[in-house]
Amino acid sequence: MSQYILRRLFWLVPTMLAISLVTFIVMHATPGSPLQPDAPNANPLPPAAQQNLARKWGLDKPLHVQYLTFLKNALRGDFGSSYVHKTSTVMEILKRTFPVSLHLGTMALLLAIFIGIPLGVLAAVDQNGPIDYVCSFIATLGVAVPNFVLAIFLIVVFVLGLGVIPRTGGWTSPVDWILPTIALGLGPLGILARYTRSSMVEVMRQDYMRTAQAKGLSQRAVILGHAVKNGLLPPLTILGPMFAAVGTGSFFVETLFRVPGMGRFFVDSMIARDYPLIMAIILLYGIFLAIMNLVVDILYSVVDPRIRLA
Repeated sequence: MSQYILRRLFWLVPTMLAISLVTFIVMHATPGSPLQPDAPNANPLPPAAQQNLARKWGLDKPLHVQYLTFLKNALRGDFGSSYVHKTSTVMEILKRTFPVSLHLGTMALLLAIFIGIPLGVLAAVDQNGPIDYVCSFIATLGVAVPNFVLAIFLIVVFVLGLGVIPRTGGWTSPVDWILPTIALGLGPLGILARYTRSSMVEVMRQDYMRTAQAKGLSQRAVILGHAVKNGLLPPLTILGPMFAAVGTGSFFVETLFRVPGMGRFFVDSMIARDYPLIMAIILLYGIFLAIMNLVVDILYSVVDPRIRLA
């Protein structure tokens, strides 16, 4: 187990190098420049000002020099200063926004797990019955409705209509967490419910399930002791990428609910071509995704002893 973990962590280094190189190439191959505003009515910077900014940000150097300089500084944890948020370094922005996005993503994923998986189990047990149709409808709704549409609906109903949630938004009190968590968690909830139902239906058709029933075990014992344990393996595999997706920020949810998370900064940095912030956020996402996949692999071996990590 320990050798497997160390090997996975070792391969994280070349993976991050590849991600950083591809991101760097794509950024500089994309039309546009951080030295020129994209707004249609914005006044272009004078050539002298562009030269000064290029010299200050190191954009006047050859691309390979820029990339090697970035790697050298990144190894020290220095991603430089943001082109847009000039009063903050990139690390200061990440330290301020990533915990907020991680908090929101964790609550959204917990909501998806504790509601989506039981829904999938109930739907499989009552296959083609009323409970199955209700659970499948909820799951389909979660998958089909974009989170920004759901966020607007929640704001209209609970903030503007019923007035049970304050209009201020933000992330200062537990009340502020409710609607963003629902808006961000309904999509993963629907996905987990559908995965769980499909897996449970397949497991319940296996011969060992009929054997357990023939031995006189109750339906509850068969489902909890055999079906659920084996049926949770496929949903478990998607938890890593799912957590990485919701745990690193959502632009629409964070913007609509005024959540000071990382998703808003990432989209703003893409629009403004804020190279240091783009590189840092993508690398952070890559590291987070790799770690979550490693955790899922370890959990997979715990849930199913037949799997050995080697």
